[in-house]
Amino acid sequence: MSYASPAPIVVAPPTPRSVRMARTLWLFSFVAGFAVLVGSFLTRDSHLERLQAVVDGMSPGGDADALSAASAIVFWASMGAMLLIILLEAAGLAIVNGRQGWVRWLMIPLLLVHVGAALVAAAFLVPDGDGGSYVWLLWGAQLLMAFAGLVLLFTPASNAWLRSRKQE
Repeated sequence: MSYASPAPIVVAPPTPRSVRMARTLWLFSFVAGFAVLVGSFLTRDSHLERLQAVVDGMSPGGDADALSAASAIVFWASMGAMLLIILLEAAGLAIVNGRQGWVRWLMIPLLLVHVGAALVAAAFLVPDGDGGSYVWLLWGAQLLMAFAGLVLLFTPASNAWLRSRKQE
């Protein structure tokens, strides 16, 4: 028997402040994104009417059923793309919280795809007039908080916390 043997339970180091702040910023980012999606869902009738006019302008004289189907496909595809990106970012955040640092590198292109998808979806999910300002405000806040959270995941304290798992 020896007192030099290690304890049977490995002590996990506390989560650094930078990782906690990154997690909080990402969570607020998800809330802002879901707020846009919920707002777009609740006003879907006006979006679909506006999109029908756009589709009719692109191919005039089309069948009414085809117009409504095309506008519905565009609207729901935009909503689905934004939801999918938010869910992928949430999965990435969950993996990072499990102390897997490699996901941070995948979140960089995912955030770039999020920016591109937001710009494309803006054509379909941003209402006309003053109602669209809240969408731009929420999307801007969402992307800004996600970017700040991603930067915090690359700080030295975060790196040390993620690397300490390899030594356990």
